[in-house]
Amino acid sequence: MIPLHWYLWLGSVVFCIGMAGFLMRRNIIIMFLSIELMLNGVNINLVALSHYMQDLRGQVLTLMVIAVAAAEAAVGLAIVIALFRNRPTVHVDEITEMKG
Repeated sequence: MIPLHWYLWLGSVVFCIGMAGFLMRRNIIIMFLSIELMLNGVNINLVALSHYMQDLRGQVLTLMVIAVAAAEAAVGLAIVIALFRNRPTVHVDEITEMKG
């Protein structure tokens, strides 16, 4: 049996990788992927603690986080496609304002 702290460390490492990717990269697509990594790191910790405490609330919350992440990815990619049609770049530094 794998101890709980290994799962907590794994979730923390995945979250930190996502946070580093979000802070270091300026590409919008990479930033969205980094946000997904951060959400998955939180999900790993929620499921591990839920299993450890023999309570299903953490797993239910994880399913809700996955649903919100899917919605965020769909809306975010739609915005990126709309921005890319107006300005052919996906770098955050070059996109300073959204015009309607």
